[in-house]
Amino acid sequence: MSRWPIVPLGELLRRSNETAILDFDTEYHEVTIRLWGKGVISRGRVRGGDVGTSRQVVRANQLILSKIDARNGAIGIVPPELDGAIVSNDFPSFEFAEKLDSAYMGWLVRSTQFVELCKAASEGTTNRIRIKDDRFLSQQIHLPPLEKQQTIVARLDQLANKVRQVNEHLDAAENDAFRLLILMATRRDLSDEQRKSMGWKEIAIGDFAKLALSPVTVDANENYPNIGIYSFAKGLFEKPPIEGSRTSAKTLYQIKKGQFIYSRLFAFEGGYALVPPEFDGYYVSNEFPTFDIDLEKATSKFLITLFLTEQDWQELAMSSKGVGDRRLRIQPEKILHRKIWLPPLKEQERIEKMFDAYQALKDKHAVIRAANRALIPATLERVFQ
Repeated sequence: MSRWPIVPLGELLRRSNETAILDFDTEYHEVTIRLWGKGVISRGRVRGGDVGTSRQVVRANQLILSKIDARNGAIGIVPPELDGAIVSNDFPSFEFAEKLDSAYMGWLVRSTQFVELCKAASEGTTNRIRIKDDRFLSQQIHLPPLEKQQTIVARLDQLANKVRQVNEHLDAAENDAFRLLILMATRRDLSDEQRKSMGWKEIAIGDFAKLALSPVTVDANENYPNIGIYSFAKGLFEKPPIEGSRTSAKTLYQIKKGQFIYSRLFAFEGGYALVPPEFDGYYVSNEFPTFDIDLEKATSKFLITLFLTEQDWQELAMSSKGVGDRRLRIQPEKILHRKIWLPPLKEQERIEKMFDAYQALKDKHAVIRAANRALIPATLERVFQ
């Protein structure tokens, strides 16, 4: 790269100033930019008559940046589907000179080096730091010949395609394993009579699980280790401890390993989990009911398998009362009254093994995904160093 000439951005970019003339009843895409080079997207449609201030029009293959967040990687190329979208003056856009390939620039702006360039072009006090057009355009980059730019783009595009293919392969394998797990846990492919003939019983969850709350009076001198629940049945995570001197709660509830736990408020988003050993003895509010399972009748991993799909979450949500999604709470009795088909314990144990295999597959894939995710950033650092 040291052999390439150094050129100020002002020789390569020209500010676009196409003012939007909006029709009162027409809807227009508004543009936003994800941080850290993750793309230019639509934030939604807005009716022309509802736009209160002036707007600019952006065109496909223009460079666009956020004056506020360019220093955080909010910069990219306008995709074809957003040609003609509108933006505020906080999102300047630029046309390219003929000696600069837009796709090359699209890769360059995702590099750490270019983000540092944007930081250097920003000024202001805390919460008011903005990129300045003149300082931005005075920044310099190494510019290879156009043919070399296109070669670099072709290689990076090829790498990105390989990364995508790996992710698609991992997704397909996980989806197949997941569908098989759910099928074996529900046997929806069989009639009720067939399930009965195999020893399955239609019962309520309350027949083998019970609400098990362990209330503790809050002591102002104590701190209480705390957890939260990921949406989409992705398990628990540790949160900062609850400080007894600062919480308004008078009572907290201690959880135990192996219990079934869920979020009353986010059950419709898959807020269900089993308490793993590392969170044994942690504390939650009354928004997180816990259940003990009669292990002579059912296994914990069989139960959680019945709460892994969006169909399960929505069926429970539709049976509950609430005003709007954010206030919808699923009460414990809805869980306990839910009717399910319970297979014999031996079959449940087989399902548990499938559950463990599915989790092991996801864990293995997580390592591969992390390495795959790091490929493009690492390559950009080498290319644009």
